[in-house]
Amino acid sequence: MTVTAQMVKELRDSTGAGMMDAKKALVETEGNMEAAVDWLRTKGLAKAAKKADRVAAEGLVGVAVSGGRGVAVEINSETDFVGKNADFQAMVHNVTKTAFRAKDVEDLKNADLAGQPVHVVISEAVATIGENMNLRRMASIEGEHVAAYVHNSVADGLGRIGVLVAIKGSEHTFAKQVAMHVAATNPLALSEADLDPVVVERELAVQTSKALEENAASAKPKPDAVIQNNIIPGRMKKFLAENTLLGQMFVMNPDITVAEAAKQAGVEITGFIRMGVGEGIEKKEEDFAAEVAKMVSA
Repeated sequence: MTVTAQMVKELRDSTGAGMMDAKKALVETEGNMEAAVDWLRTKGLAKAAKKADRVAAEGLVGVAVSGGRGVAVEINSETDFVGKNADFQAMVHNVTKTAFRAKDVEDLKNADLAGQPVHVVISEAVATIGENMNLRRMASIEGEHVAAYVHNSVADGLGRIGVLVAIKGSEHTFAKQVAMHVAATNPLALSEADLDPVVVERELAVQTSKALEENAASAKPKPDAVIQNNIIPGRMKKFLAENTLLGQMFVMNPDITVAEAAKQAGVEITGFIRMGVGEGIEKKEEDFAAEVAKMVSA
């Protein structure tokens, strides 16, 4: 397939790779973006890509806690200016509170808010504020205690990133610290057992290819057994530690893991939700540098 300038830019934005490297990766993988990311990583030309790197949508995330239940809601807008609008903030706040009576986002869209379905309230806000809006998602969590934290807060319970952490135990201050940690580190899952097997398999394939290529290019290659039994498992151990909440080094005390910190606090972390505005939404680019277009067509 034809590799377009926009495809190259998208791959560069998500990986930080050079222009020609991005183009070559797309050519080698016949335009498959995910495979191109893995190709670049195998060659040591890109960092692990995260969907959050490609955030484009604006709006706000709202979080609220009542008893042992927490809810998080994302409502998108076209510009970040709307997120500063008092009417928009009030609407997100009210929709978030309404989420306590909903089981999922579709249920929430039809839930009653001041005598009208939520989707109608949002439609009326679109007409009033003059910008397209979308109730994109909702998530909820339950636990013995649920702590909430909002990063880049614009009002109580509203901001760019919302986090909910559920625990067993009475150390509620610690739960809030964990919520702040989650906002900063964005773990993929609570523990290794909770990680998506597809994600783990993909990472194993990348690390295996990378280790074998590096070893083949080395002036003093190591025995295959060392690569298979030491190098690759070591890299996977590092990946799991960096991407699971319990395995990460605790932001508040980098000398210990979150699991160790929880044990010291007498707390069991049972789950978390992290919701950032626009995660995973691709940005539509209308303009693209002529230099890039020239390089791609070369």
